[in-house]
Amino acid sequence: MYNGNPYNAYKQNTVKMASKEQLLLMLVDGAVKYTKIARLAIERKDIARAHTELVRVQDIFTELMVTLDRNAGQAYEDLFRVYEYIKSRLVQANIKKDVAIIDEVLPLIENVRDTWYEVSKKAKGL
Repeated sequence: MYNGNPYNAYKQNTVKMASKEQLLLMLVDGAVKYTKIARLAIERKDIARAHTELVRVQDIFTELMVTLDRNAGQAYEDLFRVYEYIKSRLVQANIKKDVAIIDEVLPLIENVRDTWYEVSKKAKGL
């Protein structure tokens, strides 16, 4: 029996059963989704929701930074700098509740997502 929402139970099980690669893809998908939600919340003057979603995306990029392979040399340095830049701009967007900053950083976040999907495809030989 489900004690709560069956969909939430499904989501929890999906995360628990996911590989490291799948978790990474879920994170970058979430970063795009929550950034778009934050942008819409700012436009609607829903400051609390914008804050919640922007903090969520900042947390995702913190997690991505922490889990980078430090032995990857220049690739590590480059990714870390990109993630750090995105995170700092998200902080500014949150402080200022500025859609223009989100419009600047969202394509970068989408590019990060797309890059990881391409890496995943190549790793699977697709």
